[in-house]
Amino acid sequence: MADAADPKGLVGEAYAIPGIGPAECRSILLDWALSLAAGTDTAAALRTLLARHGAGAPGHPMTEVLAQGLAGAPPPRRRGGRRGRGGG
Repeated sequence: MADAADPKGLVGEAYAIPGIGPAECRSILLDWALSLAAGTDTAAALRTLLARHGAGAPGHPMTEVLAQGLAGAPPPRRRGGRRGRGGG
């Protein structure tokens, strides 16, 4: 179902793919985010999609990815640096 919350219908299609995994769902979420119209309230769109699809499929990986997107990603952890290169 394509609409303002899912312009290309990507999220809806993800729920119909048998055996889809979290990595594919994250890729679909990125494509979904890039397809949103400028000025779209992303959090509102995510809530709409969770209500539409997630309520009926609580164990689906796309539901988890949408919920993570709504909660926000954790801050990135620093990796490497001088110690990571053996200089510390």
